[in-house]
Amino acid sequence: MKKRAADAISIWAGALFLVISGALGGCAVSKGASQGDRYDLGPVVPAQQAPSPPGVPVWLAGVHAPSSLDGTHMLYRLVYSDALQSRAYAQARWSMPVPELLEQRLRQRLASQHPVLNPADGVQGRGPGLVLRIELEDFSQTFSAADQASVRVRLRATLSAWRGGTEQLLDQQTFESQRPCASADAPGGVRALAQASDTVLEALERWLAANAAR
Repeated sequence: MKKRAADAISIWAGALFLVISGALGGCAVSKGASQGDRYDLGPVVPAQQAPSPPGVPVWLAGVHAPSSLDGTHMLYRLVYSDALQSRAYAQARWSMPVPELLEQRLRQRLASQHPVLNPADGVQGRGPGLVLRIELEDFSQTFSAADQASVRVRLRATLSAWRGGTEQLLDQQTFESQRPCASADAPGGVRALAQASDTVLEALERWLAANAAR
């Protein structure tokens, strides 16, 4: 009888240990799952120039991307090991999907010179306006060696204009920027991608302004 009681106590203690261990393990997993760095492109640095009258309205029809880029994962490629494989950092992600990050950035930059509208809102301008469509083609980090990395941002912009009640194509242009990373890791990639993004968007703004003046 004493042996049975001792066995029962032993079984109960073992079960309790497993429950407690499982609970602690669950907490550790949950804590680990919530860890990791979230990045964006940083604040927009305002241009040092005199204020100018608002330009023509721009309907920004979003930034579109292939499924490989349409997410919060931060991509890199080890060309010295396997150039055909795209990888994602496990503990570093973007704060929102990459196309949304770029669209937010572009809207903020354009808003200093143009009324920026969303075609889905159905807002109509009183005069002619521009329609801007963006296709993101690359937004990634590449390692040429274990301690050497660079990034590339590449997009294609299509610009059209509302004239006489019809949409007319004005121009289409591809913009690209490549920059070395200060460090061969995720933070180095983020900083370089932010700089490359601004370089691309600055060139896009100049192109848009030139077409708006036509």
